[in-house]
Amino acid sequence: MGRKYRLVFTPEQADFAETIGGICRAVWNTALEQRREYRRKGAWINYQQQAGQLAEAKREHEWLTIAPSNVLQQTLMDLDRVCRERGTWRIKWRSGRRWTPSFRFPAGKRITVERLGRKLGRAKLPKFGWVRFRWSRTLGGAVRSATVTRDGAHWFIAFLVDTDATMPEQHAAPDSAVGVDRGVKVAVACSDGTTRDRQFRTPSEHQRYLRLQQKLVRQHKNSANYKKTLAAMRRIKRRERDRRADFLSWTANRLATRHGVLVLEDLQTRNMTRSAKGTLDQPGTNVAQKAGLNRSILDKGWYTFELALGNVARQTGCRIVKVPAPYTSQRCSACRTVDPASRESQAVYRCTTCGHEENADVNAAKNVLADGLSVSACGDLGVTRSAKQEPAGNREELPLQPALELIGIPQL
Repeated sequence: MGRKYRLVFTPEQADFAETIGGICRAVWNTALEQRREYRRKGAWINYQQQAGQLAEAKREHEWLTIAPSNVLQQTLMDLDRVCRERGTWRIKWRSGRRWTPSFRFPAGKRITVERLGRKLGRAKLPKFGWVRFRWSRTLGGAVRSATVTRDGAHWFIAFLVDTDATMPEQHAAPDSAVGVDRGVKVAVACSDGTTRDRQFRTPSEHQRYLRLQQKLVRQHKNSANYKKTLAAMRRIKRRERDRRADFLSWTANRLATRHGVLVLEDLQTRNMTRSAKGTLDQPGTNVAQKAGLNRSILDKGWYTFELALGNVARQTGCRIVKVPAPYTSQRCSACRTVDPASRESQAVYRCTTCGHEENADVNAAKNVLADGLSVSACGDLGVTRSAKQEPAGNREELPLQPALELIGIPQL
């Protein structure tokens, strides 16, 4: 489990953390350029080779010795992992102006954590010494690693803690199931008729953010006033992000604690929020409308909510089922008739066949639940009865067929 706390750095410790973050950024960029150069020549370099070269570089460049060795090695490990997962050419550089300083201490045995009082604790980090942080929650286990990150004007530390907890074999309410529909008007709608939503940015903050944007355009880039305006904009965004994370975590905890089965639509959020601008040869259509839809989807945090459900499900034993998303918002939950005309508006659903009227998001959540129950019963993604499910009276014992020879490349 992760435990995140806000650090109380001294000015010297804050400057030292900035220095280590800059060194890690330089190591990342240099190692990434080296990997790309190897790929241009048709070769490959791995972590072991780069770690050995880093040890040699420390003898020539004294500034590399300022940062702890295991922190720089962890930077190379992270780069090696993402290069293997995404490819060398899809990894981004770490810019000095845009990248948020972050580094990890992987050796949990070298980290000591103590509680000083009701609101304060301290941790002993390599080359940092004792650093204080706000004790906002119990640690609850042995520390495996620690990650230090700067967010705006504040520094945070996240401990990876081994709590020795295991996933329950059965949920407290195994027979309780609920369908969840994620929307742009209402963040979460459930099949039991409940809806959950919250305003993440107040109207006054929205107006202030627009004024700051207009002010930023008139200022010289990278000037002192430009940086102040940008910092004020980021503070508004940070409050909005914190409110969204709190709401999604709270909602996920309530749903995964009360229900043994959660059914979600299998949504590819990254593909759904792509721009519609197109290319020079084939320009896109309805670009402004698509941009507004993308902002609404990202504002509700669809993917973050799915991650939060998965984290809580590990502790409660809740089972998450995903079903295909097409036609869930156009199908009547009463008569199962699919008609786009039944969706009169974003909030009203009135079936053109049977006259069933309901909140559109709740109707979609009921369809999601019905699809999820059919998946659980039949083992596939059938909407009604599974094609794999055959009536018992039609089943016959078929004679065994002779085994076919395996045809392929012989192994030497």
